[in-house]
Amino acid sequence: MSNIYEYSVIDNKGNQVKLETYKGKALLIVNTASKCGFTPQYRELEELYRNYKAQGLEILAFPCNQFGAQEPGTDEEIKQFCDLQFNITFPLFSKIDVKGKNIDPLYKYLTESVPGLLGSKAVKWNFTKFLVNKDGLPVDRYAPSTAVKDLEPKIKELLEEK
Repeated sequence: MSNIYEYSVIDNKGNQVKLETYKGKALLIVNTASKCGFTPQYRELEELYRNYKAQGLEILAFPCNQFGAQEPGTDEEIKQFCDLQFNITFPLFSKIDVKGKNIDPLYKYLTESVPGLLGSKAVKWNFTKFLVNKDGLPVDRYAPSTAVKDLEPKIKELLEEK
């Protein structure tokens, strides 16, 4: 596949979403969990989304239960948690695998396109972040410990690209 627009994913209500829906937008794709030490990043992600949505940023959150079983709930329970605790307005998708033999095809593409530290492909923990440019090409990968605010300069740069 040549860009993420060739993939489809399932939203948290069970609907298929073609990623070409986001064509021309800068994307921040994050694997999330409700019971993780990084869970407060939901608040930072929401703030980033509110600040840059009008300029063309979309944040796509993919819950994952592969790291310490920190996302045990159903899609509905995850959405309720996010609404109650963080009042998120960015898209939340169905729970997926981001590594291993059942890796979601989108994450297989992301991890192969933008390897992590020392060329590692596998996602190591919750809240790994992938930045995708307006052409649907992955351009950067950030560790879970990277603060969301530290992504702002690169996001602004992507939003300014023609």
